[in-house]
Amino acid sequence: MTYEETVKYLFNSTPVFEHVGASAYKEGLANTIALDEHFGHPHRLFKTIHIAGTNGKGSCSHTLAAILQSEGLKVGLYTSPHLVNFRERIRVNGEMIPQKDVIDFVEKERSFFEPLHPSFFELTTALAFKYFAEQKIDIAVVEVGLGGRLDCTNIITPILSIITNISLDHTQFLGNTLAKIAGEKAGIIKPNVPIVIGETVEETKPVFLKKAREVGAPIFFAEEEKEVLSSKICLEGGIDYDTLSFGKLHGELGGLYQEKNTNTILCALHHLKIKDFRSIQQGLANVCDLTGLTGRWQCLQKDPTVICDTGHNVGGWQYLSSQIKAQKCKTLRIVFGMVDDKDIDTVMKMLPKNAIYYWTQASCKRAFPLEKVAEEGQKHGLTGKKFSSVSEAYHAALIDADKKDFIFIGGSSYVVADLLSGI
Repeated sequence: MTYEETVKYLFNSTPVFEHVGASAYKEGLANTIALDEHFGHPHRLFKTIHIAGTNGKGSCSHTLAAILQSEGLKVGLYTSPHLVNFRERIRVNGEMIPQKDVIDFVEKERSFFEPLHPSFFELTTALAFKYFAEQKIDIAVVEVGLGGRLDCTNIITPILSIITNISLDHTQFLGNTLAKIAGEKAGIIKPNVPIVIGETVEETKPVFLKKAREVGAPIFFAEEEKEVLSSKICLEGGIDYDTLSFGKLHGELGGLYQEKNTNTILCALHHLKIKDFRSIQQGLANVCDLTGLTGRWQCLQKDPTVICDTGHNVGGWQYLSSQIKAQKCKTLRIVFGMVDDKDIDTVMKMLPKNAIYYWTQASCKRAFPLEKVAEEGQKHGLTGKKFSSVSEAYHAALIDADKKDFIFIGGSSYVVADLLSGI
């Protein structure tokens, strides 16, 4: 099999949540445990950090990996979803897993796993852990796929667990209240393993405290430790931080929501016993180069300024809407689409009324139909035109734009994926 044939096989022969949604979600860890036993429990051969949460998992995972790399460690990084290339999900010191390793895994192991009928994510997790063990990594940063308690990454016993925050998302699987969702994500809390909670609300904090007490896990609340004293967005990009324990730091990632993420990361560093300023500064300031992270308030060009961001739910848009509205520009242009398990009505209420919209839909089955997106926009008093693809919408915005305009592309990870795949 070629690499292209192998990836096509993975996507077409296993249920893929990113493509089909609920039908790909497999409750329980039976397949994961069977795969893990078959490969000799590879995750036991390296240390791990486990990261769950509604928003911020990707930024926190990549930034921690960048700091650990700057410490001189060999670091595995397992994240999802990918934006352009399947191999983005599995990296060692920023380098994507080679095509050959993906091909070999499928060709050599399909006779074992096909009878199990695993999901795409179950299979990808097994591949990641096997590859990390073969690469003899020192530590892996492992991002939860969905939820926590029943997520197939939850077979690991990490040296540190992190839950970034909780907001209403994936309610059909995790529950329709913040407390229920917190309960699912609290499933990653392990006996005697420190847990850092990034943000809480009244409904979620008791859930975390109860679970931590039950299993005997030391629990720490980053918002109470207040590592980030102040922050300032830089005109040239990124954010400058004044911190409690680490002095002045510069972060490459420029989204307003990164202040919360950075506070969580700096709190986590205490429990990882990482104190070297140079490693911390290097990781924060160069996270994209060190890990390959894309799509987080990513600047694609200037004159006009073009920004894309993968924020895709109400929790993410609470920050994005403020940052977009604060832009000093001649005309604000927004290329926008969402997927069908998100609260499009609430997000639409947050969008700026004074923007010109380019309504679109991503090339995945879960995308809200273009007509539905445009109809919702009209209902909320937003003015725009319809485009059948993200590429068409983006290029129309570019053609219309003056040098002093600001163009934003987002609403879904898959909108950003289509954008980055086409430019």
